[in-house]
Amino acid sequence: MTQCQRGDRDAFAKIVQMWERPLFYYLRRLAPSEEDALDLLQETWLKAFRAIPTLRDSRTLPAFLYTTARNAAVSRLRIPHANHVATEEAASPNCAFIAFDNADQVHYALDQLPLPQREAVTLYFLEDLSIDEIAQVLSVPAGTVKSRLHYGKQAIRRIISDGDAHGK
Repeated sequence: MTQCQRGDRDAFAKIVQMWERPLFYYLRRLAPSEEDALDLLQETWLKAFRAIPTLRDSRTLPAFLYTTARNAAVSRLRIPHANHVATEEAASPNCAFIAFDNADQVHYALDQLPLPQREAVTLYFLEDLSIDEIAQVLSVPAGTVKSRLHYGKQAIRRIISDGDAHGK
């Protein structure tokens, strides 16, 4: 990252190579189509390229990239209630996420979640961000992230166990 901050374009290309797939996956969960997600990804990289020189700690890169991607999606797609703070009582998200055999069912169930829960579940379980990193990306308290994870996991379990997920 230091090389990138000094203007080394090859270093930035390495960052893009390392983070492009996870960011695209995250944006695809927010965007209505693959084409929209690709446009948002391009916008994210442009903004990141301009802002990376201002980062002081390389450990904040994941949260910075996801925040940049989320902000691009929110502003471009005009996502309603993107910053809505849940009022549900926080629950521990530390229990293991149910391992389902059919990834298509999980993705279908994930797509059925309200955006705040879908973002939290995606960032925590599929992108491996910590509670604090997710709170930073979403601009909400850590307790809200825990609550969204709890209710998101419950909803996914319910959708899949009820047989609502397509392909079952």
